[in-house]
Amino acid sequence: MRLLITLVSALVTVLVTTSAQAFCGFYVARADTSLFNRASQVVLVRDEDKTVITMANDFEGDAEDFAVVIPVPTMIEGEQINVGDRAVIEHLDAYTSPRIVEYHDGDPCVVYERLEMSSNDAAFPSASKQLKRSARSRGVTIEAQYTVGEYDILILSATQSDGLIQWLVENDYRIPSGAERVVDSYLKQDMRFFVAKVNLEEQSKLGFQYLRPLQVAYESNRFMLPIRLGTLNAKGKQELYVYALTRTGRVETTNYRTVKLPSNVTVPEFVEDEFANFYRAMFDRQTKAENERAVFLEYAWDMGWCDPCAADPLSARELRQLGVFWLGQHDVESKRAIQPRAQNVFVTRLHVRYDAEHFPEDLMFQETGDRQNYQGRYVIQHPWKGEASCDISQYKASVRDRQEREAQQLANLTGWDLGDIHKKIPFAGGAPEPEKEPWWKRLWN
Repeated sequence: MRLLITLVSALVTVLVTTSAQAFCGFYVARADTSLFNRASQVVLVRDEDKTVITMANDFEGDAEDFAVVIPVPTMIEGEQINVGDRAVIEHLDAYTSPRIVEYHDGDPCVVYERLEMSSNDAAFPSASKQLKRSARSRGVTIEAQYTVGEYDILILSATQSDGLIQWLVENDYRIPSGAERVVDSYLKQDMRFFVAKVNLEEQSKLGFQYLRPLQVAYESNRFMLPIRLGTLNAKGKQELYVYALTRTGRVETTNYRTVKLPSNVTVPEFVEDEFANFYRAMFDRQTKAENERAVFLEYAWDMGWCDPCAADPLSARELRQLGVFWLGQHDVESKRAIQPRAQNVFVTRLHVRYDAEHFPEDLMFQETGDRQNYQGRYVIQHPWKGEASCDISQYKASVRDRQEREAQQLANLTGWDLGDIHKKIPFAGGAPEPEKEPWWKRLWN
């Protein structure tokens, strides 16, 4: 018989998407909780002194062998306990997971010239005038049109973000849900939009097999998570993911350091196929650098939108199921409640690897007013690989320099051997020569 003693509870319902188009590049992979063994997930909904805590555990064995001990700071009545559906946690995990995105260099031999509207009409004789009329009705200007391979590309400007979004949706352009706020911020900077018609296949992966999660709602001035019981029968270190939902802003720990993981780093192309190994190695290295006593920030964002999107934001109904009690009943019962849209919710994702030696105290939290967006984001920049119609030696040299910087960054992040990294990179113009050891290092050895 196996008795799993852990800390708290769990949760609710939804959809999981693993690929989506964003305005900046394409999301291609995420580092969800399934990358790590012995992982528990906790959702903390907090406002003033009210807390709803939901937890799912990585459990192996027969369900009849499972027991749970739930420390809570106040008396709990039967009505304060609920059994939820882990699908909502999976959705929240997908939405907040660190992710890898990719970009592609354009043809270095092509110079795109701005075409006049008359020439655009000639290139698109049947659809162009209708497109322009519908665009003008939404306050959108089609400034240029191109056909590149199988993609129809538009360069757009607009006066209002909602008009631009509506026009794009009406014309079958795939736009991330909740993108209006992002668009509005770009419009205020007088920026333009490069848009293309694409189709992405959406997939979902199942993680570990979890028991149905438990939920507990209570009132207390203490904003904490008891983790010490979880170390009693642990087999080594455990992974814990905390998703904190508040009205105010980012959540951080007060009795341990909260550290942002390295982000917005460009890595070599092969990492796309080895993202799980990369992320584990990077997290291991960061944990050791903090003497295994830090709590790591992996995501902090307004729930209404994302860029890039590893999954759609949660709907009002899903958030309510998680315990976001400040959403009005009208929000939950409306026809749009199941659709992602802007919500007055800020989500923080924290990741901690803990044991009794390095985390002798329960986790104590505080809400902050910090609403700056942050995500664990890693970038792949693909070089141009088509046939060249001009001299691209200068371009290849710049790519080779970029690839070497990427290799160095990857080695610094993961501790992987630079020589092994070089072997996996198809360098433009050939691999760099290995650095020679200075002659004086061998002088007195």
